[in-house]
Amino acid sequence: MAQELEIKLSVAQSDLDRAIDWLSGQPNTRQSETLQLGNTYFDTPDGDLNRQKIALRIRKMGDRYIQTLKTRGEFVDGAHRRQEWEWPLIGTTLNMGLIADTPVGQSVNLAELQPVFETNFERRVVMIEQGDTLIEVAIDSGEIAVEGRSRLLNEIEFELKSGDAAALLAWARRLADEVPVFLNLISKAEQGYYLAGLYHPAPDAGEEPELAVNEFLFALSVSWLTGSPAPVDEEALGNIGRLADERGVSELYHRVVRALVNGTPVSDMVSHRELGQLQLAIAAG
Repeated sequence: MAQELEIKLSVAQSDLDRAIDWLSGQPNTRQSETLQLGNTYFDTPDGDLNRQKIALRIRKMGDRYIQTLKTRGEFVDGAHRRQEWEWPLIGTTLNMGLIADTPVGQSVNLAELQPVFETNFERRVVMIEQGDTLIEVAIDSGEIAVEGRSRLLNEIEFELKSGDAAALLAWARRLADEVPVFLNLISKAEQGYYLAGLYHPAPDAGEEPELAVNEFLFALSVSWLTGSPAPVDEEALGNIGRLADERGVSELYHRVVRALVNGTPVSDMVSHRELGQLQLAIAAG
């Protein structure tokens, strides 16, 4: 088992090339391979894995097949930290024995696992080497598909391979100054489950009268996914406003909140830089 630490940004398809050009033009970066990835996600008919916030997939990468099991994990300082298991396969058939040796094997009827949805995309890779820190930047463009329905998939993921975790957020913020980005707490798997009708997220208001940063960011992500208005109550955003003031982005905060209060869909705001810049400025604790 390994731990994965990454920052995931949703980006308009038209901005992906600009992002790659900027990243590749920075010192200590190099463009790596381009991959065609096909992924099939599995679950039981009742969505038992999804309810436990676990994703199980088989990835086809060239002539290789990889079975992956990962947890949703936790969101800390702008990044997702997850547990992840990976195993090479000979073909496209799940190896149940490998899953049985994980905690999941004791909580799900493995015999009921079946394909639920697919994600198919092109992945371009840029590597960042900065001293002892190594970051893999994956630029993905494709779609999520289930039973004749599809959803566009355009993402940039900064994944820490080694070194200083703070560098992830620093690079994401630099990119946000170049192209509009959206710090997205909804994973590819959760987008697929939503399209398949097995995932129905709702913003978590929490028990406190004011939203915590992660609650605010998650509410924005749910609004982005579902197309519903972001449930913005300015009185509940006191913590966010104070933090924005501390980080020197108070004006940015007020512009974003004004747009949200006026009912501007989050999906429309993604095409402008302000939202992503605010998210990344307040994300670190």
